[in-house]
Amino acid sequence: MLHLLKTDPDIFRALMSELERQTGQLEMIASENFASEAVMEAEGSAFMNKYAEGYPSHRYYGGCENMDTVESLARERLNMLFGSEYCNVQPHSGSQANMAVYFAMLHPGDTILSMDLAHGGHLSHGSKVNFSGRLYNVVHYGVDRDTETIDFAQVQELAEEHRPRIIVAGASAYPRTIDFMAFRAIADSVGAYLMVDMAHIAGLVASGNHPSPVGIAEFVTSTTHKTLRGPRGGFILTTERYGSLIDSQIFPGIQGGPLMHVIAAKAVAFQEALAPEFKTYCHRVLANAKILADVLATAGFRLVSGGTDNHLILLDLSDKGITGAEAEAVLERAGITVNKNAIPYDPNPPKVTSGIRIGTPALTTRGMGTEEMEEIGGYIVDLLTNPADDALVRDIRKKVRALCERFPLYQSRLDLYRKALEEVG
Repeated sequence: MLHLLKTDPDIFRALMSELERQTGQLEMIASENFASEAVMEAEGSAFMNKYAEGYPSHRYYGGCENMDTVESLARERLNMLFGSEYCNVQPHSGSQANMAVYFAMLHPGDTILSMDLAHGGHLSHGSKVNFSGRLYNVVHYGVDRDTETIDFAQVQELAEEHRPRIIVAGASAYPRTIDFMAFRAIADSVGAYLMVDMAHIAGLVASGNHPSPVGIAEFVTSTTHKTLRGPRGGFILTTERYGSLIDSQIFPGIQGGPLMHVIAAKAVAFQEALAPEFKTYCHRVLANAKILADVLATAGFRLVSGGTDNHLILLDLSDKGITGAEAEAVLERAGITVNKNAIPYDPNPPKVTSGIRIGTPALTTRGMGTEEMEEIGGYIVDLLTNPADDALVRDIRKKVRALCERFPLYQSRLDLYRKALEEVG
């Protein structure tokens, strides 16, 4: 019998329920993915017991020789993966990575120019409810109303007017390729640093399926999950020139002891991403997103910017008589998990929204391909066209379960947990 079931059955049952939810539903939230068993094994390991404040060969605790090995491997693999000169793998999250760059290069009150959250940006790019918006003077650029792509004329105009110290590129709900060289030119024209937050597209960048910001921006930040398919965490890429400054802002600046079990899992994920199979995987993520976008567009749904170049689709439901929140709810009842999301110039508040964000990384990890995307796209069309049809919801839920069974996930783990539950009755 599993230790957790014996010592804390309530938590075990919650874990079992979550595992069944993930394996029995279609996970289509663009920022989520499924880590490998090897990544999860590393994270749930004895590395979690060790304090290792500092950096390899410069720790503030004894007994860190294995921690040095793990962190050094993570750093070597990350630099190899992105062709970067210097990296820090200790940030607990993407937001912490962004914070470290801000703290390294800015004083409170300095100006940041970044993408508006309402147009696809991120909380840590200067939202008023986030530390970034509270500490700094943030000016936002957005997308053109007609093309719904980044308005670089506006970026240039705002940069010249406000003279930001840092320009931030990167987004959480932008379905198009980002032109990093255009941002570089604008930053140079006003003497600003360029920071690229590539959290969503890191896997696509690593596999050559999206242009890389490395060598263009002074600082590149990211998460390690999403399209990179690792554990939840963050990292920073930079050059030797800024390396020690960034390190000092992570520790002792904003964090204490690094999460060595997570860094071990990051190292495993970086190694997986260096394999040729990962490039194939990312190519399939993009192919699946394009097929899904075509199905939705053919059925009369409006896609923000008219389509997608990456792993996500932003669907505008304004003319369908259903809000983003309502769409999220009906899809979840049928076993399809997405998230409500604002569209550019959205008249609805963030808790309601006029759109939903749909992604293909997790389903691609399960092995689903273009045929499955056509099938799933049909389900989404039917559900959003007939959200009050309970019989339809039940019917599609059955089909979703059958589809999930064709593409099993974490099967040995599920079998182990189910057997343990049977033994205790």
